[in-house]
Amino acid sequence: MIIATALLVGLLLAFANGANDNFKGVATLLGSGTTSYRTALGWATLTTALGSVAAFFVARTLLAAFSGKGLVPPEVVADPSFPAAVGFAAGATVLLATRLGFPVSTTHALIGGLVGAGLLASPVGVDRGRLLGSFVVPLLTSPVIAVALAAGLYPILRSLRRQLGVTRSTCVCVGEEVVGVVPGAPGAARALELVRLPTVSVGEARCEVRYEGDVVGVDAGRLLDLAHFASSGAVSFARGLNDTPKIAALLLVGGAIDPALALAAVGILIAIGGVTSARRVAQTMAHGVTAMNAGQGFTANMVTAALVIGASRLGVPVSTTHVSVGSLFGIGAVTGQGHWGTITSILLAWAITLPVAGALGALAFTILR
Repeated sequence: MIIATALLVGLLLAFANGANDNFKGVATLLGSGTTSYRTALGWATLTTALGSVAAFFVARTLLAAFSGKGLVPPEVVADPSFPAAVGFAAGATVLLATRLGFPVSTTHALIGGLVGAGLLASPVGVDRGRLLGSFVVPLLTSPVIAVALAAGLYPILRSLRRQLGVTRSTCVCVGEEVVGVVPGAPGAARALELVRLPTVSVGEARCEVRYEGDVVGVDAGRLLDLAHFASSGAVSFARGLNDTPKIAALLLVGGAIDPALALAAVGILIAIGGVTSARRVAQTMAHGVTAMNAGQGFTANMVTAALVIGASRLGVPVSTTHVSVGSLFGIGAVTGQGHWGTITSILLAWAITLPVAGALGALAFTILR
């Protein structure tokens, strides 16, 4: 019964992960107005599933790390109550954050559950050296690196765009009709003021930043949209690659399920969670962190994909959430369009994820034992 419970809570965590994390890779597509929610969600589901498949071949180190091996003694890892408690703690924490619309880290919640349950389950406690070096340091440094890279890379790409002769303009549209074009990106309020639409309310009009010019004979706007979609797919692929083995590790308790089947089951539940329950976090990621255009979204995605894929290949347990949100923080900082109230709320949610998951892990293990 305990093994069955461990399997169920592992699948619950996979669902929660999909609900909270699936849209993070494509949030810039929605936030920049490049595509609709449905199209972005479909692209995220497909590319995340491909990442889950790839995890079977290249992410075995993460599969071992998040089973608790090396963090607690082997006999604790083999106790079905331990992974069941960890899975319940992480799943409950992530589901609560999803319900509130906060993009939190499943990796962070898993570590909290591992520590909370491990402190009660292990007679020697948790290996603090391994906890610090293999888990805490990557989690703390990766978002800082993401902020720095995004803030440094965007001005370089912006300068390159200008050297290529690609300009920006703000299109004021009502329905499908373009009613005015303003050079540059002055912001929606200023663009509406410059176009002067006395008979149209602000709520009926929308503003879109467009890129004009050619790059090697290809329309710059179309080329950027294709690159933006590709970079969003790369982030979602990286998320599937990084998160699937972490959750699948909880299903390996007692050898009751084959690793390949565990990875497949987790991949399916992640997709279901994203399709059915991603909208609240999607709105926070797309519009709450910072205003952005397609070029800024592309930059954030490139930084996120590079860091997460590299970390997965090396077996380093970074958080896709921390890296992707950190990249958006960096864009918001360099453009001056960051929504600092929302950013502060997200940082607070990150700070309480670990203790909440730790307390739930300890409570769940006590009950199961």
